[in-house]
Amino acid sequence: MRILIQRVKRSSVSIDNNLKCEIGKGLLILLGIEDGDNNEDIEWLTNKIINLRIFDDEEGVMNRSIKDIDADILVVSQFTLHASTKKGNRPSYIRAAKPEISIPLYEAFCETLKQKLGKDIGTGEFGADIQVELINDGPVTIWIDSKVKE
Repeated sequence: MRILIQRVKRSSVSIDNNLKCEIGKGLLILLGIEDGDNNEDIEWLTNKIINLRIFDDEEGVMNRSIKDIDADILVVSQFTLHASTKKGNRPSYIRAAKPEISIPLYEAFCETLKQKLGKDIGTGEFGADIQVELINDGPVTIWIDSKVKE
């Protein structure tokens, strides 16, 4: 399981020019799922997200977590995070899980994150052609892969 976290001042998801979800200050999380992912990956990543200290304290030091500042989270499914560009110029997505695997894991990831955050989170719509808008804060962008825990 692979995520790209962006600290945002605000972010939204639209489908067919209709606003589906909008958050204020918080995290936009792009989530890529591969065949070997499971509940252990969800547990490890959601713990990492909730406790990641990437928000400024009163001295301007990144020392606070999403829970510390009671901010929002928006999660968007992003199979292209598993793109392989080793051969040629057209990325291969062979490592990205098929919908029958990724949809239940995406839903479980969002539900687990919601429970750990203690409030609702925003989501995209799995498999939809969506538009994501965001205003980066910092910018702070962090890539985390549950298969690389070192």
